Amino acid sequence: MKHITRNILLAITLFAVIGIIQACGGATAAQPSAPASAGTISSLPPAPPAVTKTTSSVTSTPKNSGQGQQNPLKATWITPQVAGDIVSIPLGEVESKGIIHFKVASGGKTTTYMAYNLDGTLYVRANVCPPCRSIGFSLYKGTLVCDTCRTRFDAKTGEGISGACVAFPKAAAAYKTSDGNISMNTADLLTAYQNTIEQGLP
Repeated sequence: MKHITRNILLAITLFAVIGIIQACGGATAAQPSAPASAGTISSLPPAPPAVTKTTSSVTSTPKNSGQGQQNPLKATWITPQVAGDIVSIPLGEVESKGIIHFKVASGGKTTTYMAYNLDGTLYVRANVCPPCRSIGFSLYKGTLVCDTCRTRFDAKTGEGISGACVAFPKAAAAYKTSDGNISMNTADLLTAYQNTIEQGLP
């Protein structure tokens, strides 16, 4: 009987110890996780403000030479001085106005001419457009423009560029400058006129 009682007590004690051990194992406190290692973060400088590029617009002053102006330079009619076979026009008129027209009466007929300043060089040419019968030209960006048919001619060579009357280039006349005047011989003017009313340059 004593033997049985002792075994029961041992069993009870064993169960009690096992229960205590299990209770202690389940009551494990949660351990705080280790802090994550912080990497080095470099602070970035603030973004620079946006820069807007501005383009300055420079408008050139129109010149009486006909280069760079916004609109065609209309010619001014003047009256030349005629002394015998010499026809003279004021140099200052051409330089200030850019392009002028003038008429010469000779041999019972009147012929027309132009004088203009282009890039500092003077030109004297016949002023006539035979197909459209125009006697008016404007100077525009290095070209002579017929006021009637709008045909364009190279102001330096007189040759046609485009338009209905392109086959009739404007022939040049010889001239001299002295004492503030541009002087031309009547015969040279008439030759330039005759060459202009015929197709092509001689």
